[in-house]
Amino acid sequence: MQRPPPEDFSLKETKPHLGGGKISGDKHTSTFDLVEQMQYLYVRVAKARDLPPKDVTGSCDPYVEVRLGNYKGTTRHFEKKSNPEWNQVFAFSKDRLQASVLEVIVKDKDFVKDDFMGRVIFDLSEVPKRVPPDSPLAPQWYRLEDRKADKVKGEIMLAVWMGTQADEAFSEAWHSDAATVSGSDALANIRSKVYLSPKLWYLRVNVIEAQDLLLTDKGRYPEVYVKAILGNQMLRTRISQSRTIHPMWNEDLMFVAAEPFEEPLILSVEERVAPNKDEVLGRCGIPLQYVDRRLDHKPVNTRWFNLERHVMVEGDQKKKETKFSSRIHTRICLEGGYHVLDESTHYSSDLRPTAKQLWKQSIGVLELGILNAQGLLPMKTKDGRGTTDAYCVAKYGQKWVRTRTIIDSFMPKWNEQYTWEVFDPCTVITIGVFDNCHLHGGDKSGPGRDMRIGKVRIRLSTLEMDRVYTHSYPLLVLYPSGVKKMGEIHLAVRFTCSSLLNMMHMYSQPLLPKMHYIYPLTVSQLDNLRHQATQIVSMRLNRAEPPLRKEVVEYMLDVGSHMWSMRRSKANFFRIMGVLSGLIAVGKWFDQICNWKNPITTVLIHILLIILVVYPELILPTVFLYLFLIGVWYYRWRPRMPPHMDTRLSHADSAHPDELDEEFDTFPSTRSPDTVKMRYDRLRSIAGRIQTVVGDLATQGERLQSLLSWRDPRATALFVIFCLVAAIVLYVTPFQVVALLAGFYILRHPRFRHKLPSVPLNFFRRLPARTDCML
Repeated sequence: MQRPPPEDFSLKETKPHLGGGKISGDKHTSTFDLVEQMQYLYVRVAKARDLPPKDVTGSCDPYVEVRLGNYKGTTRHFEKKSNPEWNQVFAFSKDRLQASVLEVIVKDKDFVKDDFMGRVIFDLSEVPKRVPPDSPLAPQWYRLEDRKADKVKGEIMLAVWMGTQADEAFSEAWHSDAATVSGSDALANIRSKVYLSPKLWYLRVNVIEAQDLLLTDKGRYPEVYVKAILGNQMLRTRISQSRTIHPMWNEDLMFVAAEPFEEPLILSVEERVAPNKDEVLGRCGIPLQYVDRRLDHKPVNTRWFNLERHVMVEGDQKKKETKFSSRIHTRICLEGGYHVLDESTHYSSDLRPTAKQLWKQSIGVLELGILNAQGLLPMKTKDGRGTTDAYCVAKYGQKWVRTRTIIDSFMPKWNEQYTWEVFDPCTVITIGVFDNCHLHGGDKSGPGRDMRIGKVRIRLSTLEMDRVYTHSYPLLVLYPSGVKKMGEIHLAVRFTCSSLLNMMHMYSQPLLPKMHYIYPLTVSQLDNLRHQATQIVSMRLNRAEPPLRKEVVEYMLDVGSHMWSMRRSKANFFRIMGVLSGLIAVGKWFDQICNWKNPITTVLIHILLIILVVYPELILPTVFLYLFLIGVWYYRWRPRMPPHMDTRLSHADSAHPDELDEEFDTFPSTRSPDTVKMRYDRLRSIAGRIQTVVGDLATQGERLQSLLSWRDPRATALFVIFCLVAAIVLYVTPFQVVALLAGFYILRHPRFRHKLPSVPLNFFRRLPARTDCML
């Protein structure tokens, strides 16, 4: 049986017809110059007047039906209104025009059968063409006609024109390719939208002390701590070491807060009265709107807050008695000098501090054209056949964009263009493709979650300025069964620099704002704060209309990428080996030089050594000149394509099924005890090897320390005497002579070598280490 050919995971360069072919040199002249032009027939239904009544009440329930061939779009209907206003736009793709005339029919809503009130017919050959930035076409009044083309009572205001996706009405229009979608909620879910991430702040709560606590049991030493709550975040201090009614902590607690500040900070002083029982001594609520905002490292003023103690009155669960209990001393501020990390530091799209006053001017503009996708796989089943309703999401900085959903297509065409300001070239834009599972009233028969189709990352620093990159990127998704190609997405990207000097200056600046280096946060703090930030962003965007759902936001922000993965660990190990391969190759080459494998090269190295020893001022210039020549030589083979997902580098194409199943396991594990035991034993064996390597490194370091520690008195005495002799010899001998002798000794001919280890190595290996003290 013939094996199927391997899937093509490579990046392909394409040559699309961008901007309708309007090209001037290297620059495009159209506003939408990174996408292919798509022609649409637009129909704006504004309003109607003097519609004939259907009964003696003198009223009607009108709505408009726009019909073009088999496509039919309808407006909402009004009850008992003869002068309705709709102001709705309908867009019909020119590629799918099925008729030569357009019918706009006004009907009267009825329980049995809708009544015909009149219509207006347009010949498509007479429809005007509009190209932005022309002003919108003004709607006009048209007299209604019956089916015999006779004028009847009533008029309707319409505007009909041919345009492109650059038209202002495009994003809010009803599209003919979504004719099967019904309901206002479902229609809202398929339109293109732009979202903004909430403005995130780090909230620093410095708990200093408390005074005059009212303890339950005054006969023992209290164990008091402070619990701080902000929304779903809860942190607590350690138990105070001062076991009095005036405890002290002086401990920092860090939270993530988002504007607008909806929830107050709750500080609760609690006493541990039993191993699993804590009692509240007092609490206070602090609105974040009144908290000081800090832009630098200067401390803010401290404040005292009164603590309230709520005592439940016996026999009455609803009545509460409030008493003054004590006070708490804190220093609370919103940190504007940090950048709140909601993305992985490896794929950050924004590195600016929170406070806008600290932002620097932009260095350029990033333009992204989302053209189309090809070869998408069916993501769900509808009417007995596979289907995909695909849309794209792109995230850079605080701006998220979502394209419209293309209904039931494995080769969707979006041709939408978006723009971002760039403040740092060392950032990454992320583009994800998803299947919309919330059509037809939420699609209760479906999975209820938008399915991921694939993701693409593009680092801006790898792009040449002002060049349009048009490539087809593979959409790869890792499943427990292995890596799978879900299709390809066609993108056009251009990075335009407004100031080359400012951009070059950015390479000398710290990657993160200066507060990250003046008052750095610990690794555990950053992990916890990033988790809270991603939860806040996903919750806020999920509350937008239409929502950008939680599963989409988490996939774009790489939530869960820090979890253990055998595949990823192997990939990182081989990445390290790839980095060290250059040093290993140099070591092998030098070993060949020392062993005279190529006598001519060894003689040349001897001559070079003599020149560098006689003229030591040439050493550094020679090194930098060599690096310069290497860089110039490699310029011929510089990468011409942006980087993309590499299955071989990720070890996704060679991962064992059990390793992938472990990677997709939840935390805590839901697998059987036997499977967990097998994986634990495997992890122990790997950790044992790592433990051995770490122990060997520690042994070599301890041997170096033991040279002067007199742990082995004979070895230390020999080393001290050698140091004294070496100091005298090096003092009386010129440095050039010593360097030449050392170089000639290292490069000596194999005839003067022997296979036994050298004397210094034998001496070093005999030095003691602390392995003897290990249990």
